[in-house]
Amino acid sequence: MKLTFIGAGGVRTPLVIQSILNTQERRPLTHLCLMDTDAERLDLMRVASKPRLIATAPSFEISWTTDARKAIEGADFVVMTFRAGLMRSRVVDEQVPLQYGVLGQETTGPGGLAMALRTIPTLLNYVKLIRELAPDAWLLNFTNPAGMVTEAVTRVAGFERAVGICDNPSSMVRTAAEALGVPARRLFPEYYGLNHLGWLRSIYLDGVDQKPKLLQALKANGGHVLGLPFDLGLVEALDAFPNEYLYFFYYPRQSVENLLRAGQSRAQQILPFNDALYEGLRRIRDETEDPAAVDVVYARYLRQRHSTYMTLETGAAAHGASEATSDREEITSAAEGYSAVALGVIEALTGDRSATPILNVPNRGALQGMADDDVVEVTCYVGDGVIRPIAMGALPDHALGLMKSIKAYERLTIQAAVEGSYALALKALALHPLVPSYETAKMILDDYIAQHGDYFPTLR
Repeated sequence: MKLTFIGAGGVRTPLVIQSILNTQERRPLTHLCLMDTDAERLDLMRVASKPRLIATAPSFEISWTTDARKAIEGADFVVMTFRAGLMRSRVVDEQVPLQYGVLGQETTGPGGLAMALRTIPTLLNYVKLIRELAPDAWLLNFTNPAGMVTEAVTRVAGFERAVGICDNPSSMVRTAAEALGVPARRLFPEYYGLNHLGWLRSIYLDGVDQKPKLLQALKANGGHVLGLPFDLGLVEALDAFPNEYLYFFYYPRQSVENLLRAGQSRAQQILPFNDALYEGLRRIRDETEDPAAVDVVYARYLRQRHSTYMTLETGAAAHGASEATSDREEITSAAEGYSAVALGVIEALTGDRSATPILNVPNRGALQGMADDDVVEVTCYVGDGVIRPIAMGALPDHALGLMKSIKAYERLTIQAAVEGSYALALKALALHPLVPSYETAKMILDDYIAQHGDYFPTLR
């Protein structure tokens, strides 16, 4: 089995390799191919991954390449995890709307539109290569905005063997498992929504819904459970645990005020972390080639990123960094998130044990009120070579209404990206519930075009 990662120059690649090595005996992997268009960043991620390959010898071939055709040819699974425009474009995505008092965030609101417009045409070109060079491959998409990008693949390109993966819902399940003191694999979650816009309605252990127990824990711990930045009263009123990205919809004014008060967005906050990581790896590569030094540099990066997550948007203090944890333990723990979800899907598709992860897939009637070809984020059955959404029945009006509004924006954004249409992009942005007016939408879109330059598609 050949597994290919497109965008392997990104900072998560060492976690991917760690996760694969941790479970290599559970899947028939023969070739791991890591591809990126940026040769130097790819080489630095090779340096960052070296300690893991020394500690646990791989039972499969590993190749590193900048050639997309070579990477995709003969692949059984292709994972997309690239960022069009890199972090510098994310800074523009987030800073432009803040100038107009609108949320500046990577995937939600205007930032999601800008990212989708840059990303969808590139990903559709990769789909053409997959059709040519690996027509039976599964495409596992991590590239953000994951739901929109996956819908462009399944609905517009008509490539059915595709699924979108986000580690945020699975992180909610893992946190619930920790609170309940059981392995996450024993829990069955009932989750529905769109990517970065979902709700955990129930979570079952041995056939019994544990939501009342978790709500009680929420009360006992002053609201600090499941990592949720919400008031207890809101969670009780919703009768569900909202995905943390819903903070931007339930607390829109506070989100913008907190970011403006901080004087920077998340992209600006983590950009120095990324730059320091690459510089540290570059120094190790050129001077010492010391595996222990690699772990120090990479674990420091992970701690910086984790301890500051969602602090700017919510106004919260930085979380306590786990300095008591060894560098190797920090890396091993982080590997259980992002890449473990994808590997779990691969294992369920190719092995003899099914799974029920939360994935982005065409609705197929699972969520009443949404179109069959809408990509939704929902609990799925994965096994026997298929992925199918599990029916959730009727949805609360408040959730369905918000989902329908965002889905209209998503469909227009996808169409704008495919057609290169300024009018459609403007319409999509103006209809987004976090954008206050058509005039504001136009100013934001025009600023994106001016500031992104060559990284933004030509809109006619």
